[in-house]
Amino acid sequence: MYILYIKLLIFKNLCALMVYMKTVINKRAKFDYELLEKYEAGLVLFGHEVKSIKTGHISLKGAFVTLHNNELYLTNALIPLYTHAGNITDYDPNRSRKLLVKKSEIRSLIGKKAQAGLTMIPIRVYTKRNLIKLEFALARGKAKHDKRNTIKKRETDRNIARALRN
Repeated sequence: MYILYIKLLIFKNLCALMVYMKTVINKRAKFDYELLEKYEAGLVLFGHEVKSIKTGHISLKGAFVTLHNNELYLTNALIPLYTHAGNITDYDPNRSRKLLVKKSEIRSLIGKKAQAGLTMIPIRVYTKRNLIKLEFALARGKAKHDKRNTIKKRETDRNIARALRN
């Protein structure tokens, strides 16, 4: 009896976790940029921002990672106010949010970013245990003909897959 009750509680808790564990992906990042190296960072957030992200309300469209005073910041990411947060005044949904990264990684990023044409872009936001993590990449912008090549390659791969199915 007790074992069945414990298993039921574990199942309910896992189902509740699955509802909140949404991964938000920046789909334009792989299309617009050539991703060179990926990094993982924690985010410094308010409580209502955490709840908003866990329900999947975050937009990485047009977001990028900046470097100020040897610290990394997520800039231009939209995290709207949590609907059940109550009356919060002076909240800026586009504010810069500090990224938690090791100093050694920051030093290596500074050196690599000094190369011409490299930038840091967020790829996805996800939860790891109870923490919200950001995966970002050191990237180089693609030229228009490179984008055309990726579209062409994607279409040929689709055609090959269709031919193999039929």
